[in-house]
Amino acid sequence: MSGPPRVRSDNIATEMEARSVLGLAGNKVTTKSAPKSVKKPVQQTGEGKDEEKDKEFLSKPVVPQSMTLTASTLRQQETKMGKLSMSLSCLSDGGASSSSRGSSSSSSSGRIGGGRRGGVVGVRRKQSAATGENGAVVESGEGGRLESKKRCGWVTANSDASYAAFHDEEWGVPVHDDKKLFELLSLSGALAELTWPTILSKRHMFRDIFLEFDPSAVSKLNEKKIATPGSPASSLLSELKIRGIIENARQICKVIDEYGSFDKYIWSFVNHKPIVSQFRYPRQVPVKSPKSEVISKDLVRRGFRSVGPTVIYSFMQVAGLTNDHLISCFRFQECITGVESRRKGNDEANDETKTLKETTDSG
Repeated sequence: MSGPPRVRSDNIATEMEARSVLGLAGNKVTTKSAPKSVKKPVQQTGEGKDEEKDKEFLSKPVVPQSMTLTASTLRQQETKMGKLSMSLSCLSDGGASSSSRGSSSSSSSGRIGGGRRGGVVGVRRKQSAATGENGAVVESGEGGRLESKKRCGWVTANSDASYAAFHDEEWGVPVHDDKKLFELLSLSGALAELTWPTILSKRHMFRDIFLEFDPSAVSKLNEKKIATPGSPASSLLSELKIRGIIENARQICKVIDEYGSFDKYIWSFVNHKPIVSQFRYPRQVPVKSPKSEVISKDLVRRGFRSVGPTVIYSFMQVAGLTNDHLISCFRFQECITGVESRRKGNDEANDETKTLKETTDSG
């Protein structure tokens, strides 16, 4: 049978190109590479521009502000430094002139005069000498000049004058008079209610009320009469303390009868020689000691009142049984020297008595 004539399609080549073709390596299909797409420039928005600026800013090295000083800024700083140095030099010159004028006027008026090293140093040294340093108190010396004496730390330039005089003249000086020992023992007991400055300011009242601290006279006082409310004694101490002083006077009379004197009894606890403590700082000074506890126990056993270890240690300090002046205090060495000179004088007196006795015996 003959059919209609086949018409060759014009799209055969196109169909063959689009149809897949098997290669020699198997069923791998070889296709043509797709043409590379060309990116078109995209217009950036406002946010994109800000991000690029941030990246550029972060990528740049940070330079310290101090490295970017201009020449004009440096010149300004140099000018300021020059003005500051000129003002300091003017101040130093003014201090030197004032110190020189002050030293010349002080020498003419009889006040402190010392070496002048010039400048502010001289002014500061002059001020410190007037107020006192490290417990030093300024006093008048020879020729109208002021001399600085270093005292114990608890005596300052602001301390009461009577308290400073008490430190310089009595405190730590060995006492061997029975009346004075009785007075100091009574005043030490009063420290439980009063302070040393207060006691010293009313010392004349104590002596008037307690008859100059004569043990035999005080022992005869009427306790009820002297301790009545409104009496002069009641304005100083409590009734308990007043009765204690009168009772202690009676016990001292008994000790005098036994030992010959209260001085021999009390100094026997330290072998008749002061204890030298050699403290460097006020915090090292104790409120009591083993020796004060021994004395306190013996006094209590004998019937004394208000004689605890703390009271007895204060009594030992003021009566010179112990030298508790700081080693930096000018009174420390003076108390030691006074004891040595007294002992030397006693030895010479004993030698003269012995020689006189031998001469009398031989004659």
